[in-house]
Parts: sequence; structure tokens; C-alpha cells
Amino acid sequence: MTRGSLHGHADRVARVTVPARVAALDWPRLTAELDVHGCAIASSLLTTAECTGLAELYAEEARFRSRIVMARHGFGRGEYKYFASPLPDLVADLRRAFYPPLAAIANRWNDQLGVDIRYPDDHATFIDRCHRAGQTKPTPLLLQYGEGDYNCLHQDLYGEHVFPLQVAFLLSVPGHDFTGGELVLTEQRPRMQSRAEVVPIGQGDGVIFAVHHRPVQGTRGRYRVTMRHGVSRVRSGHRQTLGIIFHDAQ
Repeated sequence: MTRGSLHGHADRVARVTVPARVAALDWPRLTAELDVHGCAIASSLLTTAECTGLAELYAEEARFRSRIVMARHGFGRGEYKYFASPLPDLVADLRRAFYPPLAAIANRWNDQLGVDIRYPDDHATFIDRCHRAGQTKPTPLLLQYGEGDYNCLHQDLYGEHVFPLQVAFLLSVPGHDFTGGELVLTEQRPRMQSRAEVVPIGQGDGVIFAVHHRPVQGTRGRYRVTMRHGVSRVRSGHRQTLGIIFHDAQ
């Protein structure tokens, strides 16, 4: 594809609303990959301009409710900021658009795990559930890493009400803006050694992955595995990411 056609493609994508882009994803494929691997990639969902615009928000302090320096808390190296309310339109649109198809997957997973929690069809109703439980702080965030930075394996829980899937978008260009810094997922299986998954993604790609637990099909039926995620060491450059978490925090 030539440079002109690349720009033309980006322009066409930008003219399509976020809900329409999310609805047009290959959800049968994404669902199957989530069931088998615990993660799935929604490729090229954001344009270069959208990625750049989101990354530039990091300098606007009024957009955020808190800044976390990872080394101070033993979380790794690097830092991130949680957005304040109201969320930027693009971030809010992504959160609302991804929630319904992911809620259907989350409800099916809970059925398979024998968990009686059910998630409503729309995100506003779920957020109202969080707020009534005292989880009122928005959780979408921007993360940035420099050379030598990394994010330890963790789970983004934040309170009693946890939505079991989340989405991370890479805003930088791997191999150009940074090297290293791969998204790493681990799966702790009962009475077995843990399994690791390294997820290769490009700028504008969204990775959907399990937050804390997911069902796995075994020879004797389905069983629960514990999931964690992190980012490997950035070897050079600067890496920025948008994280979309669907539950709010206390």
C-alpha cells in the first residue's frame, strides 16, 4: 500500500464512528480467540491521528485525577495517569462501544465457571452498579514507558465489582518509537506450571484480554485459571498505551 493510499485508508476509518468500527469487528473470531487464548487483537481500530491525539493528552494535567509513578509502589518502572470525569469523547466512546459484546462473553464465562454474577447489557447500568457500591473513580488510563521501564505482572481489580475483560490500545509505533515493551499475559493453571503469552501489536491495535480469571476447557470439563498481565522491559525509545477498564474504582 502506498503512502497516499495509507492516508486515504486512515481518512476513511476516521470518518466511521467508534461504535460502528467496534460493531464491524469480527466478533466470532475475537470470541473464539478469547475462549482459547484469553486474549484477542482488534487490529487497526484507531487511526494514527487518534493515537497521536490521545498520547498528547498526557501533558494536560487537568484531564487526569491521579498520576502513579510505578517505582514508588513496586509496580515496575514508568508511570500512568487515570483520567478524570468527564472522560475524553474518544475514550468514553470506546468504553461504551466495547462493553456490550464483551458483557455477553463475560456472562457466558461466568456461566461456565458457576459464578452467579451477571452483567447488564449497557455500560451505564453497570457503572451505576459500581457507583452504588462506592466505586466512583474512572479507571481508563494513559501509560508511558521510557528506556528500561516495565510493568510487573498484575490485575486491575479496584473494588468489589470487577468486569472480567479489558482492552489496551498501543498508541506508539513499535520498531520506530520504541523497541521491546511487549504485552505479556500469564495464566496460572491449577496443579500445573504457568503459561505465558506475548502479544505482538501495532499502533492503533486494541488487545482484549481477561482481567483476573477465565474458563479453560480441560479433559474433565472447564476449570478456572488466574490471569495477570504486564509489559516487558522497553529496550529503547518511548511507549504509550491507552487502557480501557470497564469498572470504576473506590
